[in-house]
Amino acid sequence: MTTFDYDLFVIGGGSGGVRAARVAAATGAKVGLAEESRMGGTCVIRGCVPKKLMVFASGYREMFSDARAYGWDVEDGNFDWLPFRDRLHTELDRLEQIYRKLLNSSNVEIHDSRATLADAHSVRLADGKVVTAKHILVATGGHPVRPEMKYANLGMVSDDIFDMEALPKSILIVGGGYIACEFACILNGLGVKVTQYYRGAQILRGFDGEARGLVAESMRERGIDLHLGTNIVQMRPASDASGMEDANMGIPNEAIDEHVGAEAPQGPAPLWVKWTNGHEQVFDRVLFATGRTPNTKGLGLEDAGVTIGRRGEVEVDTFSQTSVPSIYAIGDVTNRVNLTPVAIREGMAFVETVFKGNPTPVDHDLIPSAVFTQPELGTIGLTEEEAREREPVDIYCTSFKPMMHAFAGRQDRVLMKLVVSKANRKILGCHIVADNAGEMIQLAGIAVKMGATKEDFDRTVAVHPTMAEELVTMRDPVRSA
Repeated sequence: MTTFDYDLFVIGGGSGGVRAARVAAATGAKVGLAEESRMGGTCVIRGCVPKKLMVFASGYREMFSDARAYGWDVEDGNFDWLPFRDRLHTELDRLEQIYRKLLNSSNVEIHDSRATLADAHSVRLADGKVVTAKHILVATGGHPVRPEMKYANLGMVSDDIFDMEALPKSILIVGGGYIACEFACILNGLGVKVTQYYRGAQILRGFDGEARGLVAESMRERGIDLHLGTNIVQMRPASDASGMEDANMGIPNEAIDEHVGAEAPQGPAPLWVKWTNGHEQVFDRVLFATGRTPNTKGLGLEDAGVTIGRRGEVEVDTFSQTSVPSIYAIGDVTNRVNLTPVAIREGMAFVETVFKGNPTPVDHDLIPSAVFTQPELGTIGLTEEEAREREPVDIYCTSFKPMMHAFAGRQDRVLMKLVVSKANRKILGCHIVADNAGEMIQLAGIAVKMGATKEDFDRTVAVHPTMAEELVTMRDPVRSA
């Protein structure tokens, strides 16, 4: 009988890997975990958590004017980036230590090291040491990518936002997914002049068309200069003498001086950008939010026999098992549903299957999610476009100015939308655009996941006065498809 150093060795200390390691160790398994960067992974260190704290910070800008409308004698304040950033890093340090304590208290052996596969049962650490394991779990996540163009290295990606030495006066955000839109709203709320290019016809591809349209409209109303059907074709340092003759075309000298001069924010030099329509402009910073890719390169996966998909993802079955029976993978590295709670669920299902003898497939159906734009977008289930391709549906939808904002004189509108099967009246999709839509969709998601019908919603008494009451008071469909 083969003796291994560990029953389980986890490569990656993000939310999914840490949860799997702890739950497996609770069964009595001997577990090791290696993380080459910081414990907590993308979500805790450079994703969900710091981003949401920035969302909170950016929301205060509108609160000052709202407060005055409600009778409070307050003045607009100025946002100071450095104290906020330092406090943010302190909080991330605290959370990382919590993750370490949780692993230590679960008797998981931590290796602060890069780890790669040596073979189906062996892991090589950065110092050359090789450890063996009966089972190996790959939970290495993903990372943002830059486009393949000259000077792309001068642009930021989402990981870089939290370490800026100063807020730029202006920024170009390239991309139209949720990361691009969230940071556009965040930075706009913090006082940065935000321009956003997206090559597609509408932002937030894959979300409900009506909902994404309202988010785009709201972003523009807040001052974000959003350009659709537009992409970046050239970029260079604005001070590059060899390109300044071209760079000055169509741009007033004072506009360039504003960025290149002594008053430009501390940090990297401003960048000259050319659009697909020929327009040229100078920005203090450029943020590429054009996609993410799984962290599979250089891990030795293919040499160990693990099948890698065309997008660099680890291919797994419904139990998260790879083409090598002893090797499993969860989270963003599999490119299934790239959300932190999903990675955690996948880790728990893995432990049920491998260490508890209870084969548990991962349930990726009807997952609620939120986009933390301003206002937020909460969603679960099918979009109207997806649903009508599958079966006849009724659409219940309302859009209105919420009481809080209407009183303050804001133009913000919210959207409440239900996509309902004509055949069995089940709610196939729920889409909310509103402040705190993420909170609302979590609760609505329970009902949708349980298979609630439109009549179940109708039987629920409204909580008045709230925005969410509209979910249970829409009596007649606005259209059928």
